[in-house]
Amino acid sequence: MSIPDSVRERVRAQARNRCGYCLSRQELVLGVLEIDHIIPTGAGGLDDEENLWLACRACNLAKGMQTQAIDPAAGLSVTLFNPRRQRWLDHFRWSDSGLEIVGLTPIGRATVSALRLNNEIATTVRRNWIRAGWHPPQD
Repeated sequence: MSIPDSVRERVRAQARNRCGYCLSRQELVLGVLEIDHIIPTGAGGLDDEENLWLACRACNLAKGMQTQAIDPAAGLSVTLFNPRRQRWLDHFRWSDSGLEIVGLTPIGRATVSALRLNNEIATTVRRNWIRAGWHPPQD
């Protein structure tokens, strides 16, 4: 089933035109932010608006079919962060330098690890955004 344009527009507005995982803003990324199925369709997720959010290509590819990952601190499997139902600031913060996303909870740590939110390309881009005064997000 194709997701109607009206639903895509609502999701984009609700997500404030940024990736639900790394918070990259649409105007700062090269590609169009994608509609992400929080629970992938291959894992039983639906095209319902409640299961949709925005993600940058890097986060969406890294997430793939995952719905759970290992919290590296506790070694336990936990559900990945749900940007529609959970607040980013409850699970993550920016490092003092602003280059890295720090997981604060088992969900946050597992999501940082599973989605490789601090990969070399991401931190390099963030470094340049910081130099330009565009990063980290202030909200």
